[in-house]
Amino acid sequence: MFLYNLTLNPATAINQAIIGNFSGTKIQEIIVARHTRLELLRPEATTGKVHIVLAQETFGIVRSLSPFRLTGGSKGRLWGINDKRAHRTPRTMKEVEIPAYHYVVVGSDSGRIVILEYNPAKNTFDKVHQETYGKSGVRRIVPGQYLATDPKGRAVMIGAVEKQKLVYILNRDSAARLTISSPLEAHKSHTLVHSCVGLDVGFENPVFACLEVDYSEADNDATGEGFQNTEKMLTYYELDLGLNHVVRKWSDPVDPRANLLIPVPGGTDGPSGVLVCTENFISYRHQDAPEYRVPIPRRAQPLEDASRGLLICSGVVHKMKVHKQQQFFFLLQSEEGDIYKVTMEHRDGKVKAITIKYFDTVPVSAGLCILKSGFLFVASEFGNQIYWVELEERGAYMMRQGLLYSFEHLGDDPEDPEYNSSDFMQEDGDGELPLVYFKPRPLKNLAAVDELESLSPLMDSKIVNLTEEDTPQIYALSGRGARSTFRVLKHGLQVTELAVSDLPGNPSAVWTTKLKADDINDAYIVVSFANATLVLSIGETVEEVSDTGFLGSTPTLGVEQLGDDALIQIYPQGIRHIRADRRVNEWKTPGGKTVVHAATNHRQVVIALTGGELVYFELDNAGQLNEHQERKEMNAGVTALSLGDVPEGRQRSRFLAVGCDDDTVRVLSLDPDSCLESLSMQAVQGAPSSLCIVEMMDSGADRSHGTQYLNIGLTNGVLLRTVLDEVTGQLSDTRTRFIGSKAVKLFKVKVQGNKAVLALSTRPWLSYTVQARLYLTPLSYDMVEYGSGFKSEQVPEGVVAIAGSTLRYTPRHFALHQQSKNFVLIESEHNAFSPVAKQKAYEAKAEEGFEIDEDIVNLPEETFGLIRAEPGKWASLIRLLNPLTLETLQTIELEENEAAFSIAIVSFLAQQNEPFLVVGTGKDVNLAPRTCSAGFIHVYRFVEEGTKLELYHKTQVDDVPLALLGFQGRLLAGVGKALRIYDLGKRKLLRKCESKLTTWPSIPLKQSVPNCIVSLHTQGDRIVIGDIQESVHYATYKHRDNRILVFADDTQPRWLTTSIMVDYDTVAGGDKFGNFFIDRLPSATSEEVDEDPTGNRILVGGILFVRHGKPGAEDNQRLCLAVQYISHYYVGDIMTSLHRSTLVSGGREILVYTTFLGSIGVFIPFITKEDVDFFQTLEMHMRSEAPPLTGRDHLSYRSYYTPVKSVVDGDLCEGYVLLPAEKKRMIAEELDRTVQEVTKKIEDMRVRAAF
Repeated sequence: MFLYNLTLNPATAINQAIIGNFSGTKIQEIIVARHTRLELLRPEATTGKVHIVLAQETFGIVRSLSPFRLTGGSKGRLWGINDKRAHRTPRTMKEVEIPAYHYVVVGSDSGRIVILEYNPAKNTFDKVHQETYGKSGVRRIVPGQYLATDPKGRAVMIGAVEKQKLVYILNRDSAARLTISSPLEAHKSHTLVHSCVGLDVGFENPVFACLEVDYSEADNDATGEGFQNTEKMLTYYELDLGLNHVVRKWSDPVDPRANLLIPVPGGTDGPSGVLVCTENFISYRHQDAPEYRVPIPRRAQPLEDASRGLLICSGVVHKMKVHKQQQFFFLLQSEEGDIYKVTMEHRDGKVKAITIKYFDTVPVSAGLCILKSGFLFVASEFGNQIYWVELEERGAYMMRQGLLYSFEHLGDDPEDPEYNSSDFMQEDGDGELPLVYFKPRPLKNLAAVDELESLSPLMDSKIVNLTEEDTPQIYALSGRGARSTFRVLKHGLQVTELAVSDLPGNPSAVWTTKLKADDINDAYIVVSFANATLVLSIGETVEEVSDTGFLGSTPTLGVEQLGDDALIQIYPQGIRHIRADRRVNEWKTPGGKTVVHAATNHRQVVIALTGGELVYFELDNAGQLNEHQERKEMNAGVTALSLGDVPEGRQRSRFLAVGCDDDTVRVLSLDPDSCLESLSMQAVQGAPSSLCIVEMMDSGADRSHGTQYLNIGLTNGVLLRTVLDEVTGQLSDTRTRFIGSKAVKLFKVKVQGNKAVLALSTRPWLSYTVQARLYLTPLSYDMVEYGSGFKSEQVPEGVVAIAGSTLRYTPRHFALHQQSKNFVLIESEHNAFSPVAKQKAYEAKAEEGFEIDEDIVNLPEETFGLIRAEPGKWASLIRLLNPLTLETLQTIELEENEAAFSIAIVSFLAQQNEPFLVVGTGKDVNLAPRTCSAGFIHVYRFVEEGTKLELYHKTQVDDVPLALLGFQGRLLAGVGKALRIYDLGKRKLLRKCESKLTTWPSIPLKQSVPNCIVSLHTQGDRIVIGDIQESVHYATYKHRDNRILVFADDTQPRWLTTSIMVDYDTVAGGDKFGNFFIDRLPSATSEEVDEDPTGNRILVGGILFVRHGKPGAEDNQRLCLAVQYISHYYVGDIMTSLHRSTLVSGGREILVYTTFLGSIGVFIPFITKEDVDFFQTLEMHMRSEAPPLTGRDHLSYRSYYTPVKSVVDGDLCEGYVLLPAEKKRMIAEELDRTVQEVTKKIEDMRVRAAF
């Protein structure tokens, strides 16, 4: 079995975010790392929305990012120094172009430091330098975890978690190209690093600050006293530019709970130094400077645990000029999501005091970035990750759709409590600071502007077609805590409906048009009916107009803005040429013929008359529309026409496409010397219903003008896209796609300023380009009959939305009730109060004399999070939800500290196959070590047609049931290590069978499942058991003896997270380290097990005994039969669900998976050996011709823990279309194919099985 892996939706979680000027313009941009992808984000100045400019896969784990700009690079052209070291006296001087943009330093798992720059012309990240320093992989002693750059761009430090730190000097050569030195070591053995930053010291020698712990004494002390006496040190490393040497400049102990360093502006901007963020307080530290401490304010929450520490998880510093003086402040965010504003009082480079106050609360972030335009970028750890919030005083902002708001404060409200370090001065400086509090409130200083959707963390998913559409929907559980959501995912571009208008009749077509060629926005909407035409004027409102020159008493076949300022209307009896002064020139059809089809651009008009006659018109220099002398008689009836746009600098489009009812498409010349002569012809599978010639800016040709395509829509719902040669007019490289059962209609539109094609059938589709790649994607909208591009001041472009329903706690799993099509979800939250427990806690506090502030009690949990309880406390509920309306039908709160962990809908044979909801719960569950006071299996009955749940009974068990499954009319339950079969009784579940300790003969055998059952699958009598740490086990149920026998297992211990039965003998799964695997039971073993009615032959013939002592000793163990190892592949993320499904209409069955960080991917099985050889060879060439961006070896990456086997990386193969033309030709020749054949093969692998 060979598989082809494709990513349908990349990971959405952000682990790194940096800000800079990467494209060389004055616009600030953001680069984020989404685990293995780098994305360049650019905010839109007018609307505040953020757009993804570039997304590039690195095929490696991005661990750290840091921007830098070379000194002097902010002025464009200046006098440069022609020397390798900037601090020396220059030998020669010449004028050079100094880059004014930021570079990006990337720390990854490649064992190499990589410097990238953004290339705006190619829209790619280019690798400037790549230097190897260690082994690949995420290792504690290999640098890459920490990156720190000198603020002046002179050096960069890359550090490991332990021991190793390397410093590289950055400079430029005589041609202003970036240079990088050999690494300078700053290693220190037995040292752990917690944080690393570059200090702002102006133009003094670069200094880097590290938060370190020397564990050498603790490691050698068995008593534990050394660990208690271990000190955490703040250490300065100075790079001597003159000696090319790194020295430990200064080291001083800090609080052992310190976790984060924030650099303080220095040089002419501030006093330099660092803020040391520690549990419960923040301190300022610098060499030869006193320490200043200030406590971190805590929420004045009555249920707050004062003994629990509070940490700062991220921070950012913002510089600004106030009254021509440079000032700065810090925004620091706590692990609760609260943001604090920290300011410094300093004079003459000396800090006098620091102050802190509560600013606002946003979701906990992995990074903060402040833009000079006044926006704060928050990369949330979980849930929708990106928020734009305004940061400075502005005038009123107007924004449609409610995405951008104004606010009036910078956190200077005197009513908010402020705490100053001078109020907490202590003589020894080591005492605990008192706790201080603030009252949380809704946003006051920040206002949400925009957010990007995120699926991280994606906990579970189901693929079903509940809406009976052409393709199934993916229903997913994502998020954490009160920000969790139930998502409905559909393939397509989401559309927001802005306006709907009723029309007087049934319209047949619609157009939009400008009045003049240089107009930006459309002026008219022209609607055609069966016997009339309606013209609407576009302004602040849309209203009917009559004095337009259009003939309103007839249907319209075409509308176009012609020349500089004229309009044209084509109707069945002729053509109306409407001048700007409302003068009308009219052309009538001859001899009782009528116009049946028309094609136009702003200089040419072609009409088809009844009988297949073509008439061609062209605009002359005087603005007169002239008919060509000769007409063309087609041999068959004309069904469709299309003209391309007039190329820039040309007078006409050279080609006309004609569709005929003899199932052919012809291309005719429009050159004056060979007008209407046939150039090429293509036979198609049905009658053409619509044609569209459009130039798409993809990677198939020169970037300056793109590729010209002829799109052909057929009456049978098939869409063809073929390349139209710009010189000869020949048709080649045809791609086919079935998009619906109705005839296809094609229309030219624009998406983000680029040309696109709207295809309408039973579902609307959009063909468009993104980052030089061509996509065909359905729109999530109802069936449309006719379409046209639309642009106005009010609607420059559409906006995006997604369907979802908010949950209360972190979702764990869910199940579908087939009869009602409703989902049942289980939600569980650790360290949280249930509603009943919370109410009792408030009442207890009130009895103790605490004043309960209702404003704090009623704060929205989706913003401020759930109130934390002590470890071992759980909040959990069962939710019945309608996925079509996203309405919660019922919630059942679990009490007495119970938490739900598993769910299944089981049809019991004892109740005439009536489906019951079965939920596995645990009481007083502790995670480490894993213990519980009791486990329970709840059984609920569906009532009121599946819209309500009613408790049937509750059965206590001895461990937490983590896996439940219906099995032959009974319940199969994994309770800890035990696998049991239950039947439904009147008062509780009745245990019928259990896999337990076995003896043969008189020799005790260890239990079949070694740790804990987390998943179950079954076909017939075959049971596949997933162990939390020992991969999959095969078992069989023997009816005669009522026994469950485990007879085979995986040879590799895997920490299983999800699994699925591919067939009776084959299992696919994923583990917590990001590996995908397929195991198969040997066919001979499978047949032998099935043919054995009692299972005794399995025990006698298939079990081996390894004797370490005397016969009968307790350390004897049973070794199961081993399964065959079929496939293995490193996905790069924890797989949370795995399905066997079809995603496209008529497609074959594939494996679909989701991951924790929000990605969705597929494994497509190859059908022929020829395809396997082709893609394996292509993958081999791509590894050498397009090496990963971060320097990681691709083969090593996909073989992270175990060598890759029988899987081809489709994401790498799809990068072929982005290669330069010469490399594409070279690879195609090695494959004995043309470039078009290779790209078509790659595209077919995707569209035939996925999207």
